[in-house]
Amino acid sequence: MATSSLSNFTVPLSTSQSASSQGLLMPKLKFRFRVTFLNFGVTQPTTELTKQVIDFKRPTVSFENIEIPIYNSKVYLAGKPTWTEVTCNLRDDASGEVTKRVGEQMQKQFDFFEQASASSGIDYKFTTLLEILDGGNGTSTPNVLETWELDGCYLMSADYGDVNYSENAPIQIGLTIRYDNALQTPLGGGIGSTVARTLGTVITG
Repeated sequence: MATSSLSNFTVPLSTSQSASSQGLLMPKLKFRFRVTFLNFGVTQPTTELTKQVIDFKRPTVSFENIEIPIYNSKVYLAGKPTWTEVTCNLRDDASGEVTKRVGEQMQKQFDFFEQASASSGIDYKFTTLLEILDGGNGTSTPNVLETWELDGCYLMSADYGDVNYSENAPIQIGLTIRYDNALQTPLGGGIGSTVARTLGTVITG
């Protein structure tokens, strides 16, 4: 019987860390994804946006730095977390459905004709779902490998792009989305999973 060498296509690990022959794990692929907007604009459903997504940036989180000066040195602690805005580029379709829905969302945030703003965030904020898929389609239902749920979203900006006689390309609309919080689901697999708080016996940095 032939012996496959593919199990050796990986980084060698010590026996205390893993099996001696484990093979390379299948990575998630950038082009297998789906973006869904919930409570976006007025006209429902918003699947026309989902079908016209070109790319989407996954969330970025960082902690503010707290500096504690001491005798001969400094100690640093993690401060409040900050989520960086994400970007999403859409194709602008000939039927005008994408432009219509983006315009509705902008109008919910601020009425550009009447020059009136929304009274509170709940009036215009929406939820964005980014799902990483396994490649299934048609009769083979795709499995969701990972979901990012962005809550408390609003549009920071909508860039309607440019037109150019020399380019063979579709017109794009670029969205910059600000949000309050992001979670990875199913819970237990990343951001938002339950991790017991560690309480040291000695209160020290």
